[in-house]
Amino acid sequence: MADEKVLIVDDDPAIRKLLTKVVEGNGFKSMTAASGQEAVALAQNRKFDLILLDIMMNGVDDGFDAIRSLRATGNDIPIVILSGRTEDFDTLYGLDIGADDYITKPFNPVVLGAKIKALIRRNKKAAYNAHNFITAGPFRYSNMTLEFFKNEQLIPLSSKENVMMKLFISNVGRVFTKEQLYELVWGNSIVDENAIMVYISHLRNKIEDNPKSPRYIKTVWGLGYKFTVNEGE
Repeated sequence: MADEKVLIVDDDPAIRKLLTKVVEGNGFKSMTAASGQEAVALAQNRKFDLILLDIMMNGVDDGFDAIRSLRATGNDIPIVILSGRTEDFDTLYGLDIGADDYITKPFNPVVLGAKIKALIRRNKKAAYNAHNFITAGPFRYSNMTLEFFKNEQLIPLSSKENVMMKLFISNVGRVFTKEQLYELVWGNSIVDENAIMVYISHLRNKIEDNPKSPRYIKTVWGLGYKFTVNEGE
């Protein structure tokens, strides 16, 4: 069985039992809760990869309250709403306050299983990319391989160019003085303006469409340089 865990939230024991079979039948671990409040408490103290959540529990819109509470605390776990209510308002409202998908009861177990797998896979991929890659505009920098790409084409960089490019792509729109660049890239606060200009020129030749009219690495006259990916930055 996979390590991913799904929290099943429904006030109906029969539905919880059925959902447990669907979840575990698709290779995931499961835990159940009978109310939105119980779900929020569990999600605050345990790690789940997805929540299956009913809206109407114990006679109130307990599911909506749970979604709002989770999102208000910064919890971005994928949430799939399961509900017997089919009104468009419920669907749109649930998605608007932070749910990732909406399935009406009665549901097809095969379709539900496929949605669970897709959402967990998508969320893990997003988390992996956020941790391992820095992206800005057409550029991507890999923290794992220390490689730099433009439009998914690898751009070879020297060691100093690599450090400078990572600094720029991690701080889009920020102005770096020459003193700051020399200290952060060379580890020395004594400025060698010629060295900085040479490396800026090398980077422009590698990443700019027109190095003589740079779009990405811009000179801020009297101050230093900044990296931009949008016009007007």
